[in-house]
Amino acid sequence: MEVLIITGNLAEKLVKKFSISSVHNVKVHVVNTPIAAFLTPKKISREIKEMGSLGLLNLDEIDMIIIPGLIRKDATIIKEETGIPTYKGPTDAADLKIVLDALDKLNLSPKTSADKLIEKQQREKALEFIEDFENDQNQIKKLLKKPNNILVGKLPVGEDFPMRVLAEIANAPIITMEELIYKAEYFIKNGADMLDIGMVAGENMSHKIPEMVYSIKKVSGDVPISIDTLNPLEIEAAVNAGVDMVLSLDHGNYQEVMPILEEKKIPAVILPTDFHNGWVPHTIEERVSSLEELRKKCKKIDLIADLILDPINSTSIVDSIIACRQYHKKNQEPIFFGVGNVTELLDTDSVGVNALLSGIAMELGTSILFTPEESGKTVGSVYELAVSSKMMFLAKNRGSIPKDLGINLLVLKDKRIPGNLNLDFEVPIIEAEGTEKFVRDKSGSFKIMVVNDHIMAVHFNNMEPDIAITGKSAKKIYEELLKQNLVSRMEHAAYLGAELQKAEIALLTRKAYNQDFELFKKPFSI
Repeated sequence: MEVLIITGNLAEKLVKKFSISSVHNVKVHVVNTPIAAFLTPKKISREIKEMGSLGLLNLDEIDMIIIPGLIRKDATIIKEETGIPTYKGPTDAADLKIVLDALDKLNLSPKTSADKLIEKQQREKALEFIEDFENDQNQIKKLLKKPNNILVGKLPVGEDFPMRVLAEIANAPIITMEELIYKAEYFIKNGADMLDIGMVAGENMSHKIPEMVYSIKKVSGDVPISIDTLNPLEIEAAVNAGVDMVLSLDHGNYQEVMPILEEKKIPAVILPTDFHNGWVPHTIEERVSSLEELRKKCKKIDLIADLILDPINSTSIVDSIIACRQYHKKNQEPIFFGVGNVTELLDTDSVGVNALLSGIAMELGTSILFTPEESGKTVGSVYELAVSSKMMFLAKNRGSIPKDLGINLLVLKDKRIPGNLNLDFEVPIIEAEGTEKFVRDKSGSFKIMVVNDHIMAVHFNNMEPDIAITGKSAKKIYEELLKQNLVSRMEHAAYLGAELQKAEIALLTRKAYNQDFELFKKPFSI
């Protein structure tokens, strides 16, 4: 295939480097502009036709034109004016080799950059695989006959299914009903497969359970609901109110609640403990043997085994993982993995921890990933586990490592290091010093906030709020501010652009946004 690649001065070396190694016959034309993104389809079209008329390029030999992926406008006009199919390449020249290697298999686009297109195609294929699996009722019926798979409500749960994310609404009885419903809707929106009503330890608030279950069921549809308590009175109230699973039974409470669980056919999570008598296992062997003993006593209902994942350097996270492995080798019921036990007690960003723990959980044969979102560092954990669960399900079914799956959890870093461009500008270089000088904008001032899932810019005139602009895009908000004539000074416009972009990044990363303060800083200097 004869391919013509258009690029600018800065990316020339990289583009030529990857073009030489291609199996296709690639010609590179460098337009006399430093930044390829400054080009337009019309300018490229004019240049190609001019090269053809001067005999510098035989247009009849060219099968395809690839232009820089950073060009914003549609490349269709180049085909219309030259007759040569024209598509967008990658946004980063370093990804050009990937595109050229897969050129015969790709359906490139004149509107979307090649790397985004590849990502989109991989993502659609991955999600289609999961959706087809979840909708295959005949396959689900067969899998549910296996002892390691059960139904919780209407949801299939087990080793053969994607790991289900159970999101805990912590301290549910002591929050308002509005907060309860908001959290339920928020968790479902962010990928929770199941919702857990977390009760208050040491208290009996069974009288509040029926209303909580009813209120959550009104907004949750078929999403299963569990009750998180060891109190037999609360468990009984929850089962009568219609919960789909009990979390949890141990040696200290199972006798009181087994009759109603058997009668209602409600599955339960079992623990290797006896909290009523103050006993917890201390060794791997004690965990496994204790849970196996309880398993026999509760064999008339479906069970989910919780070996209790320990925080790092408490008892031993390694021992708890080994206990999971040993128990699962001998017993086939679904495994419960309390991811939140680790993330809530580790001062680091949750996204990588959740992904890693999901991978470990998958190898252990885990069926349920459990987490609350009780601290700032774990906000977003439900979403992170929902994505990583899908990643691990794909990797497991493909027999691959969790890489290049079509979906990922790359939030703060990029997958590849961008290529080094030749930044040899012959211009004066001035080190920016900034200024402390402040001049108030006569058009007013703004208070910028991140509220739930959107950005809000409140305009103040003479110290009184008079209008609020909301949205999820910094660009759309500042364009609206300009449209409403709410800014009159250039430095104020620049300031607002910077602050709104910070707010958008905070919205995406779940960071706390405070106007005029740094969003990111190096946590510790070495």
